Amino acid sequence: MPGKHQHFQDPEVGCCGKYFLFGFNIVFWVLGALFLAIGLWAWGEKGVLSNISALTDLGGLDPVWLFVVVGGVMSVLGFAGCIGALRENTFLLKFFSVFLGLIFFLELAAGILAFVFKDWIRDQLNLFINSNVKAYRDDIDLQNLIDFAQEYWSCCGARGPNDWNLNIYFNCTDLNPSRERCGVPFSCCVRDPAEDVLNTQCGYDIRLKLIFGICLAQNLMSDIKAVKANWVPHGDGYKLLNKEHFEKPWLILTVFESSVGSTAPELLSEGPGLNPTA
Repeated sequence: MPGKHQHFQDPEVGCCGKYFLFGFNIVFWVLGALFLAIGLWAWGEKGVLSNISALTDLGGLDPVWLFVVVGGVMSVLGFAGCIGALRENTFLLKFFSVFLGLIFFLELAAGILAFVFKDWIRDQLNLFINSNVKAYRDDIDLQNLIDFAQEYWSCCGARGPNDWNLNIYFNCTDLNPSRERCGVPFSCCVRDPAEDVLNTQCGYDIRLKLIFGICLAQNLMSDIKAVKANWVPHGDGYKLLNKEHFEKPWLILTVFESSVGSTAPELLSEGPGLNPTA
């Protein structure tokens, strides 16, 4: 209408979404920085920062890498999301969105590939675990990680206790002077809930006991088979042939007569040494 001025409001960014994204990412940023600081501190305590070549000396996985990599990614994402939301910077917000989307699709692709190539993944995982078993005593962080994993998943090695033969302290060779020879770490043991003090020596010589038990079971099975070989049908059951039967073969005839009837003499008489008239 003439004589009246129309006022147009400039578009504004929604405060709820802006500050929610800012608050979420500032927490993410702080946690990432904390993880990164813990990782760098651990490397400093182990002397890695003063000797970078030590990163490649460890035969297995250094768990500190997890803190450094995860902390670094979280810090970068948290910074981009936090500053992008606060300053309404579209470049940082695009970077934040694309980075999150990339991580999501990488996880999705990894899950699909793991399902399709599960046998190959299983073999690679076993190789990875065994390489860390070899380096169990080389790094205290790796040792704690393996102990935690074995206790949490109630396992021992990749396939079983014999995987610890790969470790120079636990293998069963005669040249191994270690007190832990033919043993396993304490994390392989099933802990007694009533036990107040952790028994860190429960795995000593445990595989020697297993080997002894296997040998004893095999000998027992051989004895059982040998005894069963001397049983013959008798009535509704079986009769054990003793030493006297083999010294006097015609005594076996009476056993067979009671079990197979009149056909027993004909059957037994065909074999040498079993003729009762001999």
